[in-house]
Amino acid sequence: MKTIFKAAALALAPMTAIALASTPAAAQSKTGVAVVDLQRAVATSSAYSTARTQIQTTYKAQIDSFTARKNAIDADLKAKGTALEAAMKAAGNKPTPAIQTQYEAYQKAGQNGQAELQRLGQPIALANAYVEEQISAKLSDALKAAMTQAKVDLILSPDATVSYQPTVDITQQVVTQLNALVPSVGITPPAGWQPGGAARQGQAPAPAAAAPANPSQQPTSR
Repeated sequence: MKTIFKAAALALAPMTAIALASTPAAAQSKTGVAVVDLQRAVATSSAYSTARTQIQTTYKAQIDSFTARKNAIDADLKAKGTALEAAMKAAGNKPTPAIQTQYEAYQKAGQNGQAELQRLGQPIALANAYVEEQISAKLSDALKAAMTQAKVDLILSPDATVSYQPTVDITQQVVTQLNALVPSVGITPPAGWQPGGAARQGQAPAPAAAAPANPSQQPTSR
């Protein structure tokens, strides 16, 4: 989910650079400074939490199919990897035509498995991206409202700080604003929908629809 916030991070980057380059002056400034974790704000919003539960129910068959196939592919690759290691050891770690062929087969199996998992996970990934994009479309408004409420005019991301007191973190205020602006979202994308609609409207973009390692798990910070 981190890609959602790429545009927002870029928008905040100039302010971040100024703040870091002018720390002594900022200490004497009356400018209100706060820290916001945009990814955590979206991930802990009511709409997102509810949608995740709905996705796990609505797409249960696809999630189970994805997980079962992933486990089978992982097991197959592990067996092929073990056999390749044994063959290399038997050959004294010297390359041979047979080992090269075995290695290429191992690589091909991995590529085919990844392609298959992406195909199986596509409906789940699209649903996740659709949810995230709907919420992120209101993220800018929620952030502005939280800044007004907290009386701050400079926002930093946690990664742009060395240390800060919890009192300057207004992520929860952003969550509160998001809950008011986006109480719920749909989980079924319209026919032909692809991620990026919010980006075309000047909002933070949603991530590309790639199959997650485990579609039933909540995204984590990366």
